[in-house]
Amino acid sequence: MLPATLSAQVTDKGNPYEGIDVSDETLVGELKGFESGFAEVNGIQIHYVQGGQGTPVIMMPGWPQTWWAFHKIMPDIAKNHRVIAVDIRGMGATDKPKDGYDKKNMAKDIHELLKTLGYDKAHIVGHDIGSQVAYAYAANYPEATTSVTFLDVSAQPQSTRDMRLVPPHPLTGNFQKDFFLWWFAFNQVHDMPEELIEGRAYIYQNWFWDSLLYKKDALTERDRAVYAHAYNTKDGIRGGNGWYQAYAQDLDDQLTYPDQLAMPSLGIGGLGNGLLVELMKEKFKNPKLEHLAESGHYIAEEAPEQVGNILQEFLKAADSK
Repeated sequence: MLPATLSAQVTDKGNPYEGIDVSDETLVGELKGFESGFAEVNGIQIHYVQGGQGTPVIMMPGWPQTWWAFHKIMPDIAKNHRVIAVDIRGMGATDKPKDGYDKKNMAKDIHELLKTLGYDKAHIVGHDIGSQVAYAYAANYPEATTSVTFLDVSAQPQSTRDMRLVPPHPLTGNFQKDFFLWWFAFNQVHDMPEELIEGRAYIYQNWFWDSLLYKKDALTERDRAVYAHAYNTKDGIRGGNGWYQAYAQDLDDQLTYPDQLAMPSLGIGGLGNGLLVELMKEKFKNPKLEHLAESGHYIAEEAPEQVGNILQEFLKAADSK
């Protein structure tokens, strides 16, 4: 039997964000002209936030975030476009089924959502996991892709299959110095992550915010609360981990895609710029590439004005083609 003091340490999960309102109703209400919506697509109910007028722009966030990852740039983009920020399968208020997390199937979710909303094609914008879905969408539905934009990540490289479990040298604790993607393996473990992280998502996530952000204050305490809440349950953890557990299938699917895609493409890199540039030059014809050297991984939140301006200019040019 554990000593009482140790038992308390093990079982008391705590919540440093208690009392902070992180509901979608409140968050969406702070973005003038935007509203939440739900649609039945590809066997699931998907949540999205939309606003603005013009050609549609689908925005898909990554792990461990929600549609809120784009809240700093959505109002400006909505001045000239219909912005549709999506909680992808397994995220936020969207359903979290047991399967279907391969990016080809998740691209089908988005394609059906677009048709449900009455559009034939859209600009596709992705960050992190959302970028991997964006690539699958562009590869499988080129006729429905006005343009595609990747924020710090594009397609998953085939070299993922050969990732090390042991780093080449002892880690220093500085992620920017030791680029070691340990969570790619951890998130593929079934069942155990849910037991470890449930109720403690803020502990797990704070490592990523502190390690992958160059501008530590880019995420406020409330932003961190939003994301911790979204991944604080077993279903939330399992849903997000499903994206990683599908990597083997994703890499197989990518081998069947065209060698290069021809639609207008944009890559805006921060921490991951090197790999972003390499992959986009390989997979897209004449990609437009921008590097925000003073930003980390979460560039839409670290450099919203720069990202917004670059994206606006690119979307306008793509619309005119």
